[in-house]
This record gives sequence, structure tokens and C-alpha cells, in this order.
Amino acid sequence: MRHVLFLRSDLGSRHSIEFSGRFTIYLASFVLLVMLGAAFFTGLNLGYNSRGSPPANWSQLAQRQAAEIEAMRARLQERVMVIATRIGQVNAHVIRLDALGKRLADMANIDSREFDFGRAPAIGGPEGKGLTAQIPDLNALLDQLEFRISQRDAQLGVLESIIFHRQLREQIVPDGRPVRRGFISSYFGGRQDPFDGRDAFHTGLDFAGSSGDEVISVAAGVVTYAAPRNGYGQVVDVTHGDGYVTRYAHNERILVKLGDAVVRGQALALMGSTGRSTGPHVHFEVLRNGRAVNPLTYIGG
Repeated sequence: MRHVLFLRSDLGSRHSIEFSGRFTIYLASFVLLVMLGAAFFTGLNLGYNSRGSPPANWSQLAQRQAAEIEAMRARLQERVMVIATRIGQVNAHVIRLDALGKRLADMANIDSREFDFGRAPAIGGPEGKGLTAQIPDLNALLDQLEFRISQRDAQLGVLESIIFHRQLREQIVPDGRPVRRGFISSYFGGRQDPFDGRDAFHTGLDFAGSSGDEVISVAAGVVTYAAPRNGYGQVVDVTHGDGYVTRYAHNERILVKLGDAVVRGQALALMGSTGRSTGPHVHFEVLRNGRAVNPLTYIGG
């Protein structure tokens, strides 16, 4: 049995209430439960006040995630556009290289069936085993492709330059006769002078023909002299490069002027007999680095 005392200060008296042991346990348990419930709800209120209500927090979180996904999609789209641009540039470069390859093949007289730039080369082989397909690194692949194309571009550029200079050399080196018709009337080297009969050295070949016949250039070049010269009559000099100069003398009339660019086979003058000449012919000289050489080497006989 338990006793509870109540004291009244105003009356100076006291009262007591007796409780049984079981009731006391029940009462203590009830008080404890009330205290625990109060603490629980107090914690919930504090949590809600500090973080906001759960539904509002979930909505903000969903919005942030949606914004992050949209930003990631935009970055991926931008990256795809960059890669697409690079692929387009590479394809344009490949097309240009194909065109260059075709032009070089034509310049080099290569059989188109042997060197066809219009389609991919045929390849083959047994099926590979034990290899697992993997997603490639597109950036690495593009870098490798661009590097290979850059090397190919440089190689083809060098090849084009070599072919161009080879063709240019073929055009500027004297080759052929300075007349369309006629015959050699005097050769290069020692001979008797046709006017006084003394020994003399002839620095060119004489091609006899008819007055008015065309005198033609034996190579491409630039006219560096077109005027009368003592003993030569009306003269045309053509500079071809690489140390070559050709001279055409005793002309009746000059058809070109100083500074003109000429090509092989172009008419330079009309055959005549000006200067120290015994009849219509063209005196033809080939000079290499300022020294007269035998033109027979360049006309083939």
C-alpha cells in the first residue's frame, strides 16, 4: 500500500491518499507513455520546421533532377554537334584527297583500274575469333583518322610537286627542231667560214628553208631578247630556266616581244636571211649556263 500526502499551507492541515502497488505501476506507465509521445511529436515538428514539409521537398528535388537531366542533354547534344562537324570536315578532306589522287593518277598516266580513287579498296580475310566488340572512343578514332589524312595529304602534296616539276622540266628542256620543215645545212663545231673561207667555230645548227617559214620555240620559256644583233640579224632569245637559253637568228620578221611567255611549238619569227647569211635559214643555238652546247643533243639528230 502506498500513501500520498497533500499539505495545505493556508489551513496548516495535511491529507493522505492511499494507492495500491498495481495502481501505482499503471499510473507510472501512463505518465511515461505520455512523455514519450510528447517527445516524438516534438521531434516531428522540429524536423518539419527545419526541412519543410515532405511533399514540398520532394517536388523541389524532382525539379532539380529534371533541370540537371536537361543540362546534361544539352551538353551531350553540343558534343554530338562538335563530333558531327569534325566528321564533316574529315569527309570533305577525304573528298579533296580523292580528287587530288585522281588528278595525280591522270598526270602520271596510271591505269584507272589499277588506282581507282572513286571507291574503297577491296579487303577481306577470315573471321576473327575471341574478340569482344567494344564501343570505340570516337574522339580517339577521329584524332587517328585526322592524323593519317594529314600524313596522306602531305605525301600526295609532295608527289604532286614532284610530278609538276617533272612535267615543268620536260616543258622547259629544249627538245625538237626549230622549224616545221627544212634540213640541217650546217652543224655545230668547226667549219670554214662561208664568207672568207677561214677556219671558224659554229656555235649552233643551221636549218635551211624558205623565206617566211615559221621559226618555232623548242621549249616553254620567256622571251628575253627580240631585236637585231650584230652578225645574227633579227634574233629571238628564249630563257627556259634551269640554265637553258635557246637562240633563233637571221629571221625575216619577229613575231614576239620582250617578256612574252611562250610554249613549245609556238611561232617566234618568220625565217629570213638577215645578218651574215647566204640564204633563208635559221641559226639555232642552245646555251646551258651561258655556254653554247651541241643542239643535236636536244633535237635528236
